[in-house]
Amino acid sequence: MSEQIKTEKSTNKLVWLIWIVLTAVLAGILAWQMLKTEPAEIFSPGKLTSAHHQITENCSACHTDSFGGLKSLDKSCLQCHSEQLNMQKDSHPAKKFADPRNADRLEKIDALSCVTCHGEHQVERDTGMAVTVASDFCIKCHADVDEERPTHKGFNTKTCATGGCHNYHDNSALYEDFLMLHKDDVDVSKHPVVDMKNSEVWMDALQKEVKALNITDMDANYVEHIDSKISHDWVESSHAKAGVNCKACHQVKTESNLEQKWQNKVGMDVCMTCHAREADGFLDGKHGMRIKQGLTPMTPDKARLPMNPMAHGSQLTCMSCHASHSFAPQKAAVESCLKCHADVHSQNYKKSKHFGLWHEEISGNARPGSGVSCATCHMPRVVIEEDESLSGKHEVRVEHNQSLNLRPNEKMVRGVCLKCHGLQFTLDALADKKLIDNNFSTMPSIHVESIDWAKKAHGGDR
Repeated sequence: MSEQIKTEKSTNKLVWLIWIVLTAVLAGILAWQMLKTEPAEIFSPGKLTSAHHQITENCSACHTDSFGGLKSLDKSCLQCHSEQLNMQKDSHPAKKFADPRNADRLEKIDALSCVTCHGEHQVERDTGMAVTVASDFCIKCHADVDEERPTHKGFNTKTCATGGCHNYHDNSALYEDFLMLHKDDVDVSKHPVVDMKNSEVWMDALQKEVKALNITDMDANYVEHIDSKISHDWVESSHAKAGVNCKACHQVKTESNLEQKWQNKVGMDVCMTCHAREADGFLDGKHGMRIKQGLTPMTPDKARLPMNPMAHGSQLTCMSCHASHSFAPQKAAVESCLKCHADVHSQNYKKSKHFGLWHEEISGNARPGSGVSCATCHMPRVVIEEDESLSGKHEVRVEHNQSLNLRPNEKMVRGVCLKCHGLQFTLDALADKKLIDNNFSTMPSIHVESIDWAKKAHGGDR
């Protein structure tokens, strides 16, 4: 009996020893993984979609309440995206489905919840823009569309959101009235130009007298030691022309710099003291969303699109595009983009007709606003009308949220493409994947029938 007890004790000791060793090994593996991987990635139930993968480390950006369920997640979605939905004149706002007359539709699909269609941690289901719902979801509410519209009879229900057709949140460029308004547009306008920035309107609104500065006006500490390139860049900059001297940026009180001491390196918080609207846009886009969530700035190597290896590791802030002291908007509009982006569309830009127009403008051989840079399409001019301080004048600024009109690309129709092109040409071009890849260097090979159908519905071409 005593031998049996000894054997059992030995067995128990061996089991415990194996358990301790395995625990130690697993703990070591986990510790090693955490050293080389962000903890959030280890414990995440799945990868994030391309819309949010940059903020993987900050789970609390979306999961603000551990027990809040869908309502908590929806609230997080709207904290970042509600302004965009309002700007787009959302075609399917929540209030539409809160209407008792549409209660039956909620039984088919919960349209009150963002995460019904935009699910995270399911990257394998992502069809773009973090859309993880089945592509034929429209038919759940519009099953009788072929009866209402003969043109749609026999259509594949998975193609509703195909280029030039329907967008769930913004159909403003695809409504019949709008299609008919532009049914006779020519492919290219006679005098295509984009709106030009008019910061002088803003300066007038502030009732600020502007006096251009020169090198003798520089108020930098130790002016005699200032690099000649720095002084030259500053004198030629919009800052000097607008009376903004060195100390305005290098010796300013901000949240991170409570004392007005000279600082050689200027941070984004300084830029925001004058350019808050632009900074807000930057922080809302993919370039700045990490900073907005309290994370380190985005670096090109974190992107899922092909990027120039030479740019890997460089942090994206205001200065990434606007070089210190010159802040040259022309360089920021093209060269700063191509310094990082190496996808097919970007690589083909300098071979395109758009670049030819841009080159002519910056060479002084074409009228201002006639060129087409990267920023022309992806950071378009925005007309600010609601500001009462403008005294009835329109202010034109640059939209710094470069993700705002990216997907679906029909968002570009009203704010960008129609400045120069007709609606039919625009819809055809945006639906042509090969044309997008070659950066619109040829004519569209696809014809979107939306305008044709609108004409039929309205009794022909009249």
